Amino acid sequence: MPEFVEKEAKTVDEAIQLALNELNIELEDADVEILEEGSKAKLGIFGGKGAKVRVTVNIPDTKIIANFLDEIINRSRSEDDYPKYMITEVTEDGVNVIKVQISGNDVSHLIGRHGETLYAINYIASLLVNRNKDEFKRVYIDVENYRKHREETLVSIANRAAERVAKYKRPVSLDPMPASERRIIHSALQSNRNVVTESQGVEPNRCVVIKTKPYVKKI
Repeated sequence: MPEFVEKEAKTVDEAIQLALNELNIELEDADVEILEEGSKAKLGIFGGKGAKVRVTVNIPDTKIIANFLDEIINRSRSEDDYPKYMITEVTEDGVNVIKVQISGNDVSHLIGRHGETLYAINYIASLLVNRNKDEFKRVYIDVENYRKHREETLVSIANRAAERVAKYKRPVSLDPMPASERRIIHSALQSNRNVVTESQGVEPNRCVVIKTKPYVKKI
């Protein structure tokens, strides 16, 4: 879809409608700039000037995500079994964040194995929201609090592994996990005085390795 089009017609309203039809959007999702008002020919003589407008797509970010979710989560579902979602916009640490909570009776297909489907949905939604935008917005999509519970589990796994590394002085390799989960492990142990973390391997088998922190002799 082009970001904007310019159209000419006899009237401004007609030109706007032509542009909206080509962009396949509603007026509420567009910015309209009137380039030429147009004028009627005098005394019925030919030579009147047509109207010209520039219509630019300006769909709210929350609506972009809503349209995307409607397309994927309601596919092959009866109307009574539609998963529900709530979208909010907040600011966290100076970053604009769009948060989406999805709930329903059977939403496991939106999570996938180890959250792979959920992370893929989140990634695509982020691309859609930030396409051709100067200001980045973070998108955080969760399904039945899966990510919240998963994060708590990962922090617990990280801490237990760090204890083993500190005790036995041997590195521990965690199971392969997506980049978003590896970041949680790194963050959880960032301030740990006994261990360091690093990612090793190639996707999709890339994993976090926890090692004893090298001793630095003070001078």
